[in-house]
Amino acid sequence: MSEQLYNTRILRLAASIPHHERLARPQASVTKVSPICGSRVIVDVAARDGVVIDFGQEVRACALGQASAAILGEGVLGRSLAELAEARGQLRALLGGAQIAPQDPFTALEIFTPAVPHRARHASILLAWDAVVEAVQQAASAAAA
Repeated sequence: MSEQLYNTRILRLAASIPHHERLARPQASVTKVSPICGSRVIVDVAARDGVVIDFGQEVRACALGQASAAILGEGVLGRSLAELAEARGQLRALLGGAQIAPQDPFTALEIFTPAVPHRARHASILLAWDAVVEAVQQAASAAAA
């Protein structure tokens, strides 16, 4: 695919990150930092019965990391840990070169296909996804305790 890595779709998403504020009282908060580029994401979640009911994020990342956080923010509410982990797995597979079509509500993840050969960018693209999966796991553990 000859599409540019930093294309108009990526830049538009990066400029419009949903839930771009931290939660006042999260059940769980997770910070992830890319050691390669220094991108940083903090994710706050509140969950009920393993489903995200409130979400906030602070994103200090490159346009790719911001775009990825925007896609997450658009579809995270109402999603279970299993759904979020599956979407993260699809994103990892896509970045690994697999020919997959991400599932609703995260179909926009296909925009990262041009990033496949740019392995140094993968960590930033995955930051928000790694953080949200860990945060929902923590929230579920806290609720079970």
